[in-house]
Amino acid sequence: MTGEPRGGRIVVVGASLAGLRAAEALRAKGFAGELTIVGDEPRPPYDRPPLSKQVLLGRVRAQDVGLPRRRAVAARWRLGVSATGLDPSVKRVLLADGDRLRYDRLLIATGTRARPWPHPEQAALDGVLTLRTVDDAGRLADRLDAGPRRVLVIGAGFTGSEIASACRERGLDVTVVERGPAPLVGALGGKLGALAADAQRAHGVDLRCGVTVSELRGTDGRLTGAELSDGGRIDADVAVVALGAVRNTEWLTGSGLAAGSRGVACDAGCRAFDMYGIVTDDVFVAGDVARFPHPLFEYQMLSLEHWGNAVAQAEVAAHNMVSAGPDRRPHLTVPAFWSSQFGLNIKSVGVPTFSDQVMIAQGSPQEGRLVAVYGYRGRVTAAVSVNRAKWLEHYRHLIESGAPFPPGPGAADRPPAPVPVPSDVPDPAALSHGPTVALTGHLPDRRLAVVHRGGPADQHSHDQEQP
Repeated sequence: MTGEPRGGRIVVVGASLAGLRAAEALRAKGFAGELTIVGDEPRPPYDRPPLSKQVLLGRVRAQDVGLPRRRAVAARWRLGVSATGLDPSVKRVLLADGDRLRYDRLLIATGTRARPWPHPEQAALDGVLTLRTVDDAGRLADRLDAGPRRVLVIGAGFTGSEIASACRERGLDVTVVERGPAPLVGALGGKLGALAADAQRAHGVDLRCGVTVSELRGTDGRLTGAELSDGGRIDADVAVVALGAVRNTEWLTGSGLAAGSRGVACDAGCRAFDMYGIVTDDVFVAGDVARFPHPLFEYQMLSLEHWGNAVAQAEVAAHNMVSAGPDRRPHLTVPAFWSSQFGLNIKSVGVPTFSDQVMIAQGSPQEGRLVAVYGYRGRVTAAVSVNRAKWLEHYRHLIESGAPFPPGPGAADRPPAPVPVPSDVPDPAALSHGPTVALTGHLPDRRLAVVHRGGPADQHSHDQEQP
């Protein structure tokens, strides 16, 4: 580290949730030096979760989702200009306008962008949209206000499912096309994926699983519909491409950092690795663009697209940027996220994809209220609640303490003597939307199980090959 930890120059690349919270934490921890925040969008940091919920329902205007400031950051803001390169040897960030920013410490918080439709001429059709930015949300809300005949949603991850839910709440006809076997399956597994599929169909969604969109059709530059891989055709005047996210790392090409399509690799203290696996001491990473090891999940490298992770990791990065070695701390927060769609309030703690079994510990799919608990190699690794969130703190403690799976008594209405029974979870590579948690390195056997109330003679198993 160059100079006094609480002085010098710090550059934050990414005027994002993680970038803003890190800047606030830096000032709160006594950083008194020069602070510069770079963002490729022309507006200050804003909150993204409302874009697929309140904004699409017309309850909040897209331009009114700014993030509240916890404290003044006294920063020099460079908005509307993107970073195009990094030269760590001379500690310079290169900007698109030709400027070069000097730094003593750098925070990379560039996040992700929406994965575009892969065929540019089809993506350019009027009516083909994505949803990631304020401008995206404003355009989509305007289209929904105009009352399209049918909306086609391509991809049934959390974003795609929330878009479809908003459309149905508006009374619009919706078709959802998902390459995988069910909505949300890449994030939550087959059992809750089936519950999500039932909820979509019960709310009038034309849900097509196990197929893909092979072509978007248009006339005179306007979208008219889509051709499906099974030979089907959909007439639609709006199509929302919800194929997951692309991590914004291209500007780091040639920088010598361990950066690529999976993000920027860092240690548990948010310090970036170089391409040889050596940790740096002046470049830090936080938010959706970061890949970091977590001891609760066998030190696998996690990439999380979660609001809470961005905040917690930004605060750890800021702390370590202004702290001497012995005072630094790791980012060990248990991942958590939530989604509201089709009358389901879904909340999760842990990493459901890091599992080989799952059981319904409370409630049932038939009730539409449940808690599913996930385990890997006999240890609790995650819990997901559907319309039943009050017990998640209990399961968070089980995850943090490495409690055995299946979990012991403690839930209010846990069924007697539950018996886990394996079921399939697809390889994330087969999904169109991508998981919300990416595990890199060793992938566990992806057998999942559900509670079976019968005896051992009723059990069956299905082993799936290692992906």
